[in-house]
Amino acid sequence: MSLRFFEKICHSSAISCPHHAAPNLPFKMAKLSSLSKEQPDYAFEMVCSTIRFGRGVTAEVGQDVKNLQSANTLLVTDKNVANTNAFKETTSSLKRYGVKFQVFDDVLIEPTDKSMLKAVEFAKNGRFDCFVAVGGGSVIDTTKTAALYASNPQADFLDFIGPPFGKSKTPENPMLPLIAVPTTAGTGSETTGAAILDLPQHKCKTGIRLRCIKPYLAIIDPLNVFRQANMPRNVAIYSGFDVLCHALESYTAISYNQSTSPYQPCRSTFVSGLKSDFRIMGLYFRRAVADTSDEEACTQMLMASSFAGMGFGNAGVHLCHGLSYPISSQVSSYYDPDYPRAKALIPHGLSVVTTAVADFELLAPICHQRMGEAAKLLGANVSERAKPADVGKYLCDEIRSFMRDFKVPNGLKEMGFKKGDIDSLTEAAMHSVPNIAISPTKVDKEIIQSIYEKSISVY
Repeated sequence: MSLRFFEKICHSSAISCPHHAAPNLPFKMAKLSSLSKEQPDYAFEMVCSTIRFGRGVTAEVGQDVKNLQSANTLLVTDKNVANTNAFKETTSSLKRYGVKFQVFDDVLIEPTDKSMLKAVEFAKNGRFDCFVAVGGGSVIDTTKTAALYASNPQADFLDFIGPPFGKSKTPENPMLPLIAVPTTAGTGSETTGAAILDLPQHKCKTGIRLRCIKPYLAIIDPLNVFRQANMPRNVAIYSGFDVLCHALESYTAISYNQSTSPYQPCRSTFVSGLKSDFRIMGLYFRRAVADTSDEEACTQMLMASSFAGMGFGNAGVHLCHGLSYPISSQVSSYYDPDYPRAKALIPHGLSVVTTAVADFELLAPICHQRMGEAAKLLGANVSERAKPADVGKYLCDEIRSFMRDFKVPNGLKEMGFKKGDIDSLTEAAMHSVPNIAISPTKVDKEIIQSIYEKSISVY
């Protein structure tokens, strides 16, 4: 395969925003001509994958891989997705265009360092020059990781992991091309430069955040979602909650023109938490859960997922996601009825929404205007005379309403956590949450502990 195009890509991932690259590496940007302390100029940039959205576009993936002149492609999925129309359509297209490929289907739901290392070793040994991911966020994140380390075989696994657990180094080589075909309306991973994994030894999740790992192309096909009439109900619910929190967190992040430094492209912008996402959630979330064969609802939710991915992929996420990582990692006794019972598991979207109410109650005095706008678009009747301090209640009531209607576990207690576990959750969250640069407010250990305590029971 000719890699000239990819070698021209600036693979120094230091040239990136703090959310996606190592914080100790400088962001290189042309100095703005009118920059001054009195009236600084601000700039933002948008980074995301190329997106092809449409009914039936999965059939084109073979042509795309062929155009990349791939000699040996790795197709990554999991054992459940391998039985879906999405995977069958992808393999059919690759065969139709004469693409040589192998399949890796040993992706773990909620990936760990060990499960990702398994994919990395498979990718290294196979000497692949192109990657295709067919699945949800776990599959896409695993494929990003496999492609990154296969492109940089000399690297240690912790080299690209973010702090405080990893070294957050800059890859020497550009990542080989990756095409993502999402099969859930949730993670938005097909548009971002992030891959999340669990480090059980640290009782917390972490991630790789480098702009170079964003997919070369995202093929977003509504047929891959709404056709799955057998998709478990809770998969649709938790995927939707992930969309909601992506949109809310990026929409309430510090604005790019409110930073103490004008050279901070990783901040909330006009695309962060697009208002259409909230409108879609209000109109279609319940419909998509009630009937996964509802094409209109599933298409809209898939669109919201990708747009929210673009939003948080540039602005970042803050409290909901930061506090969710210890919850997912420290699960010991919760088995969701719609997920495999091979081990205790708290799905990502569930862990994220669990603290959302307490998070936004904390942020209400700071973000009341945007929280009020989001609440209105979700369907709340927000009084025009409501005091700023009361506006947050409308948004939190909407979140509770979704949780109550879907009958999801009512807080940490129904997922097996006790008040005695709060200290462990808090200690793990202290690794990263206080350092989230785009959080609208600073948080300390006492605040984190308070949020977890309020999330023991939610509705």
